[in-house]
Amino acid sequence: MKSHDGSIAAAAAEAPAAPSSSFKIFHRVVDWITSDRLQLINVTDRINDIVRKSGVREGIVHLQSLHTTTAVFLNEWQDALLADMRAILEDLVRRDANWRHNDPHYSDCDRRNADSHLRGMLMGQALSLQVRNSAVLLGTWQSIILAEFDGPRSRTMSVQVSGL
Repeated sequence: MKSHDGSIAAAAAEAPAAPSSSFKIFHRVVDWITSDRLQLINVTDRINDIVRKSGVREGIVHLQSLHTTTAVFLNEWQDALLADMRAILEDLVRRDANWRHNDPHYSDCDRRNADSHLRGMLMGQALSLQVRNSAVLLGTWQSIILAEFDGPRSRTMSVQVSGL
């Protein structure tokens, strides 16, 4: 390799030492069958199982729903709060509103699920979290929640774990 002054330098002298552990990327696609139009599912244990099986001790887990009418997010898994989440989602995005997506003059979609798409957009379909000691790093009350907005349906999430 030539340096900026034209001399030839040894490439080995410039290469960093190889780490003792190798970087890993582990991928799984997981499925759920939902039973309600608006349903919240605690997926924390299943994601932690995937992280443990990945062999990654320190890194990142990236979760991505493969649907526009679902969401994945963090929150507390507590019955009263889950009821409040359902209520606010139903209040913020009314199913019976006059959405263009549901109107055959504007859209070819026959599912009448504009509310589901809008809720998914507001909540988001992806989440990246830290992996520490072969587990998802979560706060005391945090759970990973998959939200179904257009069920019942078969749902798929891509889970990728990367790190050392």
